[in-house]
Amino acid sequence: MAWDTEGTRRRLREAAVIEFAANGLDGTTMSAIAARAGINKERLYSYFGDKRALWDTVLSEQLELLAAGVRLTGATLDDIGEFAGATFDYHAAHPELARLLQWEGLQPGPAAEEASRTAHYREKVERFATAQRDGVLDDGLSAAHLTFALIALAAWWQTVPQLAIMITGAPADDLAERTRRREFVVEAVRRLAAPRR
Repeated sequence: MAWDTEGTRRRLREAAVIEFAANGLDGTTMSAIAARAGINKERLYSYFGDKRALWDTVLSEQLELLAAGVRLTGATLDDIGEFAGATFDYHAAHPELARLLQWEGLQPGPAAEEASRTAHYREKVERFATAQRDGVLDDGLSAAHLTFALIALAAWWQTVPQLAIMITGAPADDLAERTRRREFVVEAVRRLAAPRR
């Protein structure tokens, strides 16, 4: 019988996402990941090395999925509004990503794939800066700060869902409320970035 190596790796990565999102790097054990996946712990080590290497692999993969699933197609007000809406949608569908990023921020050391992630975000900053120079977006705001604010507006709903419930009185799984939240994010980003007349 042949081993399904890729299927085994996938199951281990999926189990690692769940465990790391719940417990962070320090609070997760390789035994817990292997048990969740129903796979021998030694296989986990042989495929991914140590826990830190697995953490970096999992977080990098999750961020690659985000980048592939949410694209900035242009830099008009509609484009960045829709980018914010798509970012909101992605985080709503993948709440574990916000938890992974929070855990990453709490631990010392460099971020996973820091250079490539920085280049990814700097490309967006440059697009916004170009649109500001062209008069499409407000040039009174830092393009870098605008990029950060856009992502924060879109993702923070899932990052602190308890706060969203306390403020709005509606849970995240209320589809009408989710629609209102998305509409707010899109409109708020458009207004924030609109040129001052």
